[in-house]
Amino acid sequence: MAQPGGGMDVMGIAKLATSIADTGLKQEVGITMLKKAQDAQAASAAALLSALPQPQSLPAHLGNHVNTTA
Repeated sequence: MAQPGGGMDVMGIAKLATSIADTGLKQEVGITMLKKAQDAQAASAAALLSALPQPQSLPAHLGNHVNTTA
């Protein structure tokens, strides 16, 4: 970005700064959208889990012994 006289190209620096700022803004927007999508998925997962039927309790005599000779 140096000019023939040794000075800096002001327009080149301005363009670079604008480009860097645009890139940062695009990243912020992308991250915000990703967080919103994750929140929506978490809400969907919570709704699915709450929609599952509650397990029925087993009779007291079941589940107390394990048959190891089968």
